[in-house]
Amino acid sequence: MKNTQIISVINQKGGVGKTTTVINLATALSLLNKKVLVIDLDPQGNATTGFGISNNVNEKTIYDVLNGNCNFVESIKKTKIKNLEVVPANVDLSGLEVETANENRRAFLLKDKMDNFVNSNENNYSYIFIDCPPSLSLLTVMALVVAKSLIVPLQAEFFALEGLSQLIKTIDRVKIKLNPNLNIRGVLLTMFDKRNKLSGEVDSEARKFFKSKVYQTVIPRNVRLSEAPSHGTPVLIYDKSCSGSKSYLNFTDEFLKQEQIMESAA
Repeated sequence: MKNTQIISVINQKGGVGKTTTVINLATALSLLNKKVLVIDLDPQGNATTGFGISNNVNEKTIYDVLNGNCNFVESIKKTKIKNLEVVPANVDLSGLEVETANENRRAFLLKDKMDNFVNSNENNYSYIFIDCPPSLSLLTVMALVVAKSLIVPLQAEFFALEGLSQLIKTIDRVKIKLNPNLNIRGVLLTMFDKRNKLSGEVDSEARKFFKSKVYQTVIPRNVRLSEAPSHGTPVLIYDKSCSGSKSYLNFTDEFLKQEQIMESAA
């Protein structure tokens, strides 16, 4: 069994920084010479375009893999960043739930396709990150079934913790029925505004609930973070000195240290 980490980045709320986190964590790791693959599992295809890859309908995408039009390897695209590749997505993916309605193992569709690849000689990735859609849909369940661990971006805003209990229930159900090895690796606070009292309150509530699972690094609100995707470039390359870039580099450090702790505990 290859030691490739499969990590889904998940929160059923939209606009919490999932895709930004996937893009910049993957980029930071690839700059450290780790081989990284990002699977875009969101029909909006933002991770795809965020790396400057076209999400037009003629390309092979994760949808083609899941419906059997191509194998996993055929869908992998190179990015402008060394060591980093992407399996793109586009709006076609939104039809998958209806198309697979009669399939018994549809929750395992992604896992079945990926298992073959991950255990093959063609896999040389240290990390595979899955960017989940902003809903608790079939696609999200597929990402929970295939993942070994989860990163949950949580925006430091009023309703942030409310939707989280629903997500935890879904994760627990998937653990019991479909993937007993699933665990939350960490919760990352995003869109943090230290001038705003509410950000501090969400921070302390999250730490009370998730304890040491909450990363020490918080990702601030930052204009450059919002601008970078429109240039098809991760913020770490678009403006590596902005506060958003510095935070994602700190987060990557923490992510790797956490790995060393996990390995020494195993």
